[in-house]
Amino acid sequence: MFDHKMDITNHYFAVFDQYQKARILFVQSVADLATRPNNIECLEAAGALDLLHPLLTDPVPSIQHMAAIALGKIANNDCRLAQAIIKKDILPQLLKNISKQNKFYKKAALFVIRAIAKHSSELASIIIQSNGLEIIMVCLEDFDAVVKEAAAWALGYIARHNKNLAQAVVDTGAVPLLVLCLQEPELYLKQISASALCDISKHEKDLAEVIVDAGAVPFLAKALSNPDAKLKRQVLCTLSSIAKHTTHLAESIIEAEVFPSVLIHMAHPEECIVKAAATLTREICKHTIEMAQLIVNIGGVGALTELINTSKLTARLPAIMAIGYIAGHSDQLAIAIIGSKGVTQLSTVLHEEKDEHVLAITIWATGQIGKHTPEHAKAIVVANILPKLLQLYNDPNSSEDLKLKCNVTLKQVLQRCMCLEALEPLIHDAPPNILKYVLGQYSKILPNDARARRLFVTSGGLKKVQEIQAEPGSTLSEYIQIINCCFPEEIVRYYSPGYPDSLLEAVELYQPKCPSLFAMEKHELSDTDSKSTLSSHNEDC
Repeated sequence: MFDHKMDITNHYFAVFDQYQKARILFVQSVADLATRPNNIECLEAAGALDLLHPLLTDPVPSIQHMAAIALGKIANNDCRLAQAIIKKDILPQLLKNISKQNKFYKKAALFVIRAIAKHSSELASIIIQSNGLEIIMVCLEDFDAVVKEAAAWALGYIARHNKNLAQAVVDTGAVPLLVLCLQEPELYLKQISASALCDISKHEKDLAEVIVDAGAVPFLAKALSNPDAKLKRQVLCTLSSIAKHTTHLAESIIEAEVFPSVLIHMAHPEECIVKAAATLTREICKHTIEMAQLIVNIGGVGALTELINTSKLTARLPAIMAIGYIAGHSDQLAIAIIGSKGVTQLSTVLHEEKDEHVLAITIWATGQIGKHTPEHAKAIVVANILPKLLQLYNDPNSSEDLKLKCNVTLKQVLQRCMCLEALEPLIHDAPPNILKYVLGQYSKILPNDARARRLFVTSGGLKKVQEIQAEPGSTLSEYIQIINCCFPEEIVRYYSPGYPDSLLEAVELYQPKCPSLFAMEKHELSDTDSKSTLSSHNEDC
């Protein structure tokens, strides 16, 4: 009898044990399937959300944990299912009594929050309305570093969308706790907290100032010396997000003595670190001439030029922009770029690159160098950049923005150019709105240079000018008049359109004014008589 009862009891335990194992196997299988985006539609059709929802309250903690992970993976791969999790009121159940849960469940729940918030600002706002920020803050104060990491990650995904959500994160007091996370020994916690600070600071100066005031910059600067590539990149990005807003914030980065270490990172083997270092340099030097001069003094121009020469597309762009910002501040800084072969590298980019965005930035940087003096413009001319700019401007496939950049840069350089060899080809190829800048320079040079006037005639320049159809009273028309006044009227008339035809017509219409035939015969006869008389006189003698 006793053995029979024992058998029944064992059978019951076996049944319940089998049920528990089946639930565990189910949530693990769903979590594995949800890892691959191709399976999401099948899971939705099978009603995975409705089946996972009650498992969040399962008495077995491991099942709760795996159910939350499965929900997070589903939400992470599909925005529509992330919205469905909200509509099915799964979120309140997920976050209920989270402070009493173990670290594994907390991490999984924070993963769900992050997966939902990443898709849009609307979903991130719903997370906040569902008391999500308070839950995240509780977890950010947890003793376990893994839970802190998950909380910092969730904060970053909420804050990255817009300044209002970032302000909501700041208002909860998250920034001081994130700064404390930077000081923790765990590498992954440093990485994610730096990333969250970047997501907050990128929107506006007030948010960046909160981070600076919380004392984050010295710890970020210290973390830059860590050998981990991911941490380096994240720190550089965060410093860039802070520095870009105002001169004051940029100064706070400089005061942390991150330079010249940042320049050294431009030679790092990781492309993402190179780009981040160039971006930070760009954000520093764009503010004032003093900051640009600092970058130049510590060898920044050489580092940027070398980066443009050796790096790929993504890292080149911020370096080219930094070159443009430095050159734009003063003629002396532009000379430093010319001396470091910066113009040569920009010319190489213009002739080799096909991406229009990179071309536009490179053209802008070129204009910043060439706009100062004839010496600067000559450096652009020597690098054979003007014909390329004109080609891009005339190309019907070029975008309007690219054409605008070409127009502005050509204007800046041509208004300083005194090199006739560079100007002469443009007379024949430039459209009227560019041609007026070319003729404007000739109108300055020709009145005072006899050799230039001779060359202008022999090269066909004067002839081309006479062929230009300029609107009366326009700037182009005025420049043509000034140029024509530099030459004798008959020369100008000779090279005017139609002049050879008018000469031929004059030949045809011309009436000869030769002596009459009778007069010529009489003249010939008179000559004969004179000869006869002279002959008779000789014979008499």
